[in-house]
Amino acid sequence: MTHPTPDSASATARYVGSDNQSGISPEVWAAMAEANAGHAPAYGADAWTQAAADGVRRLFDTDCEVFFVFNGTAANSLALASLCQSYHSVICAASAHVETDECGAPEFFSNGSKLLTAPSEEGKLLPETIRALATSRTDIHFPKARVVTITQATETGRVYTPGEIAAIADTCRGSGLRLHMDGARFANACAGLGCHPGDITWRAGVDVLCFGGTKNGMAVGEAVIFFDRRLAEDFDYRCKQAGQLASKMRYLAAPWIGSLRDDAWLARAGHANACAARLARQIADVPGMRLLHPVDANAVFLDMSDSAAARLRALGWQFYAFIGGGVRLMFTWDTAFATVDALAADLRRAAA
Repeated sequence: MTHPTPDSASATARYVGSDNQSGISPEVWAAMAEANAGHAPAYGADAWTQAAADGVRRLFDTDCEVFFVFNGTAANSLALASLCQSYHSVICAASAHVETDECGAPEFFSNGSKLLTAPSEEGKLLPETIRALATSRTDIHFPKARVVTITQATETGRVYTPGEIAAIADTCRGSGLRLHMDGARFANACAGLGCHPGDITWRAGVDVLCFGGTKNGMAVGEAVIFFDRRLAEDFDYRCKQAGQLASKMRYLAAPWIGSLRDDAWLARAGHANACAARLARQIADVPGMRLLHPVDANAVFLDMSDSAAARLRALGWQFYAFIGGGVRLMFTWDTAFATVDALAADLRRAAA
C-alpha cells in the first residue's frame, strides 16, 4: 500500500499547538469505510474488533489482552484502577499527564488511590527516585505504593530507552510494584528509537501499556494492552461502567487495522518526528530562542520572550505556552515540510 505523502495531505498550516488538531489519516479513514459496509454484531463481538486485537498481538509479538477505549484519560485511569485498590498509591513524575491534565480521573476511577509525584529531569523517572518514594513510608497510615506510571514519550518530548525502562522495571519488581506506561505518543517513541515495540514494553518489564491512536491519525481511540493477562480480569466491566464500551465497537477497532497495515502507524509517527527535527535544525542559530529539551519525538520546546511569542501569534500561528515555561510546537502525521519551513522563517521574523 502506498501512503500519501504528508505534503500532499490536507494542510495543517499555522496549527502547531497539538497533535490532537490533526485530521484522520487516509488508511484509517479507509478502514472505517470498510467497517461501515453493512451490519455487524455490537459491543465488540464483531470481526473487526477481533482482527484489530489480533493485529496488536502480532505487532508486539506476544499473547496480550487488548481493549479499545475512546480516549487517553479513560485508558490511563481505568488501567491504573485495575492495578490498585483504593488504599494504594501510584508513583508518577510531577509533570505526568495523569497528575496535571486528567482532572483527578485516576483517583476517581480507582476510588481514591493517591498519586505520589516525584521530581524528574524532563519528565523521566529514575529508579532511585522510585525506590525512595516506595520506601519512604511503609506504615499503615500512608497509602501503600503499588504502581509506577511512566509516559513514553514524556510530556517534554523525551524518550525512555529500553535500558532505562528495564532498570525501572527491575526496581518495580524489587519493590512489589507494577509498571504502567502512558503511551499517548508511543508510536513517536518507537519511531525515534527505531526499536521493536516489544523491546520498550513487555520485554523490558512493562505490565500495561495505553497505546495512543488519537495523536497518530485516528479520530478517537486508544488501546489498553495487558501483557500479563491476569491483570485484565474484569477490565471489560470497568470499561462498561465508565462509559467506554462502544456499542458499535468496530468503529473504534477498525482504525487500528488501517493504522497497523503496512506499518502505517510507524511511518506516520516517523514523519511527525522528522518535522520536529527539521524545525530544530533550522532555528538552531536564531538569537533569543533556545531549545528547552532535546528533540526525541514530535515536539519542539522553545524558550522565547513573550514579545516574540506574541509576534509569532500575530503571524497566524496557533501554539501553547507550556507548563513550566516556554512554548510547545507540535508536529503531526500530516504536517507538511513546507509548513515547517514557513514556521522556521516566521520564528526568525518574530525574534528579529
